[in-house]
Amino acid sequence: MRHRKNSDLDIFRGALFWNRRATCALLTAAIFLSTVGIDLPSFAAPAATNKKEKPDPSLKNLPITELSADEAIQHALNRLGYGPRPGDVERIKQMGLAKWIDQQLNPNSIDDKAVEARLENYPTLRMSTTKLLAEYPQPKQAAKKEGLSKDEFKEQQMQQRRADMAPEKSAQQNADSAGDGESMKDIPSPMKQESGDAATGGAGGNRLSVDPNAVPRAIADDSKRPQRVVEELAMAKVTRAIYSERQLQEVMDDFWFNHFNVYAQKGEVKWYLTSYERDVIQPHTLGKFKDLVEATAKSPAMLFYLDNFLSADPRAAQRMAMERAARQARRGGFGGRRPFPMPQQQGQKKKQERGLNENYGRELMELHTLGVDGGYTQKDVTEVARCFTGWTIEKPRENAEFKFDERLHDPDTKIVLGKKIHNGGMGDGKEVIELLAKNPNTAKFISTKLARRFVSDTPPQSLIAKMSQTFQSSDGDIRAVMHTMIYSPEFWSRESFRAKIKTPYELVISAARALGTDVDSPMPLVQWTGRIGEPLYQCQPPTGYSDRADAWVNTGALLNRLNYSLALAGNRVRGSRSDAATLLGVDTSADPKVALNRAVEMFLGGEAARGTVETLETQIEDPQIVQAKLDDPVKRVDMGVVAGLVAGLVLGAPEFQRR
Repeated sequence: MRHRKNSDLDIFRGALFWNRRATCALLTAAIFLSTVGIDLPSFAAPAATNKKEKPDPSLKNLPITELSADEAIQHALNRLGYGPRPGDVERIKQMGLAKWIDQQLNPNSIDDKAVEARLENYPTLRMSTTKLLAEYPQPKQAAKKEGLSKDEFKEQQMQQRRADMAPEKSAQQNADSAGDGESMKDIPSPMKQESGDAATGGAGGNRLSVDPNAVPRAIADDSKRPQRVVEELAMAKVTRAIYSERQLQEVMDDFWFNHFNVYAQKGEVKWYLTSYERDVIQPHTLGKFKDLVEATAKSPAMLFYLDNFLSADPRAAQRMAMERAARQARRGGFGGRRPFPMPQQQGQKKKQERGLNENYGRELMELHTLGVDGGYTQKDVTEVARCFTGWTIEKPRENAEFKFDERLHDPDTKIVLGKKIHNGGMGDGKEVIELLAKNPNTAKFISTKLARRFVSDTPPQSLIAKMSQTFQSSDGDIRAVMHTMIYSPEFWSRESFRAKIKTPYELVISAARALGTDVDSPMPLVQWTGRIGEPLYQCQPPTGYSDRADAWVNTGALLNRLNYSLALAGNRVRGSRSDAATLLGVDTSADPKVALNRAVEMFLGGEAARGTVETLETQIEDPQIVQAKLDDPVKRVDMGVVAGLVAGLVLGAPEFQRR
C-alpha cells in the first residue's frame, strides 16, 4: 500500500496532540479528516499486489483482470449504487456479478415492494401538480382563504414558530441529548423548515403541542406549507437510495436530475418538482436520450425554471391584436373600420410585452446536448429559442400542464446548425431536439459526462469513444451506452478503483448503508446532506451539482463529513439507529483494536494506508477508550459506545470518502 506524505502525517499528529488536551474525545477525532484529507485528490488507490489470483467464477463474463472478486463487487456497488450494505458482497458473489449488473440495467425486473411500502408515508409523491397547488398553497393564499389579514397571519406565524422552537420537556429528549454535541436543532436545514415533525426528524422531536383554538386553521396544520412538498421529495430520495434494490436506477435518477437541473426555490417550481422527478426523469433514466430531452422540454418545472414559458415571438402581440381587429371587423363591430386606439392615461405604465427568451435555447445546447464546445453559435441560440416559442404552461398557479400556444409561436423559417427547420408549429421544437440528439457532439458530451460520473474525473478517451459510438449506433439508447461502459476493461481498471470522491449525498447514503442503519425518519439525513454542502433540490445554477473532487474537497466540508460519520455510528442522529457493536462482532471483553481491524475490513475492504491505520490506532488508545478494557465495572466504558466511535472514525477515514 502507498503511504501518505510525511508532511500530512506531521500536520495530523500535531493536530491530535493539540486536541488531546481538549476535554472532548470526539473533538480530537473531528480533526482527523480535515488534516489528513486536505489534499485528498492526490490519494492514489492501493497499489496492485504482484500475486496473480485465479479467475473467480463470480466474475464470469466480465473483463476484470486487475481487481479481486471482493474488490470488483465493492467497485460495482460503489459505482452502480450507493455502496454495499452488510452481506451484499457475499450475496452478489453467490449470484454472480454479471447477473446482478444485468438486473440493475433492467430495474423493472427487480422486486422493490419493500421500499415502496416505506414511501407510503409521503402522500405528496402520488399527487398531481394541480392537487399540490391546491392542497399546499402559498401562505398568503392560505391566510386569504381563512379570512386573515396579512399582519394577523404574520403574527400567528410567529406564535407558531415560537411554539415550535420551545424545547420539549421530556425524559426522552434529555436522554437523546445527553452527550450529544450535535443536536438536530443546531443543524441548519437546507429546506428552511419552519416547524413540524419534518424539522425535527419525525415524532418525538422538540415541538410542543399547541392549543388548536389559539392558532387559526390557516397555519394550524403547518404540514400543508409548500416547502413540505420539497421535504417529502428529499426524504423519499434518501429512503430509496438507502433501501432500494434498484440501485442503478437511483444513481441514474440523481445523475439525470443534475444534468437537467431545476431549482426548487424559484417561483412555482417547488410544486412542479414532484411530477418532474416522477413523470419526467425516473421513467427515462435508461431509455432513449431524445425522449428524455423532449420530456424535460415540456415539463412545467423546466419551462418555468429557464423562463421558456414566457418566451414568445416579439410580433405575437401585434399579430393577435390585428387578428382581433379583423374578427371584430368581420362581425361589423366597428363598421368595417379598425378601432381607434384608446389614449393611455397619464401616469399609467405601459404593460411590458412578452418577447423572445433565449435561456432555454442556450442551456439546451450548452448543458443538455452539444456541450459548451459543441460547435454552435449565438445565432443558433437565437434560432433555437425561436423554435421553442409557444412552449408554455396552461395556468402556472392552477393547472400547471404543458401547453403549446400557436399564437405565441414564431412561424417564420429558422436555421439551426445550418439546417432549415420547416415543420412549423410545435414541430419546430421537436425537430430541433431530434437534430441535437443525433449530433456527434451530443454523443461525445453525454458519454463523457456518464464516464466522468461512473469511472473517473478524467475518463479515458478510449472509453468515451466506445460509448459515443454506441450512443450513435443505438439512436441514443442510454441503457446500451451504460452496458458498453460497464462491460469495458476501463471501467474495471486499477486506475478507476476508488478514483472518485463521494459527493456529500453519496457519503451520507453510503455510510447509512455500510452500517445497516435503520432509518425511521430520514429528514435529519437530508439536513446532514445540506450541512456537508449538497442541499437536495437546492442547486441554483442550471449546471446542477458537480461530481468532480475539486467541488467537494475542502477543510470545512471534510470536517463535517467526519462529524456526520461519528454522529451516525454513535446513534446521535435522530430517527436513525445503528448497532455498530453487533455489526463489528464486538463484545464487552474485546480489545478496541479488534473492533478497529474488523471495521477496516468491513468498511474499507481491508485496504487502508499505513498512515490511516496508525492514526486510528492512536485514537483508540485514548484514555477514555482504554478504560473499556479495565475490569472495574464502574470505570468501564460501554463497548457499544467504543464500537460506534471506532466505526465512525473508519467511516470518516480518507479511504471511505472514495468510491
